[in-house]
Amino acid sequence: MTFTELKKKDIICIGDGRLLGRAADLVFDPRDGHITALIVGTGSGLTCLFHGEKNQVEIAWQHIACIGDDVILISPGGCC
Repeated sequence: MTFTELKKKDIICIGDGRLLGRAADLVFDPRDGHITALIVGTGSGLTCLFHGEKNQVEIAWQHIACIGDDVILISPGGCC
């Protein structure tokens, strides 16, 4: 799977079914190259359009329960 494919998926919290956003970036451990976190862009609406601002949330990779065809599911402990 490529990052382009990953960032098209909605990110959903399993605990309450809330849409968290979509993948904006990944965080890598520089020592071994493993992915340590997923950065989720949560900004939307006119604020982003006019000011270019996006709220971002970092979700630890171990909180990703499943990466499916259309969504990424986050365990309740990883949801903000």
